[in-house]
Amino acid sequence: MKKTYISVTLVILILSACNSSALSFSEIENVPNHVQDRIDSNLKLQLINDGEKGSYIIFHSSGDVETDLETQGDKVTLKLNETNLAEDAVKQHTFYLTTDPEHDVIEVLVNRESIPFDNVTSL
Repeated sequence: MKKTYISVTLVILILSACNSSALSFSEIENVPNHVQDRIDSNLKLQLINDGEKGSYIIFHSSGDVETDLETQGDKVTLKLNETNLAEDAVKQHTFYLTTDPEHDVIEVLVNRESIPFDNVTSL
């Protein structure tokens, strides 16, 4: 009976690990040098693909940025809302996005308006 209980527990843990999501989106403070070297400060929205691991999303804004993430089918939608806009200073906001294998479309909404990436590159 004890072996059966352990076997069932092990199977549940394995199945749970298989169903875990790799989807994540967060702002990073310390951008690696090899990524910072690829960032063009003249571009408003840039994507730098980090191979199979994930992608750096760089957004230049003159205000604070609030974020949200939504998925639907194969699409990941990143929602960026600018607040406290100032005319004199543009700040770089760098985010790191990891997706699940079924996600192959990334849409970015800035203040509810869809905008394209100015540049997409890979490391």
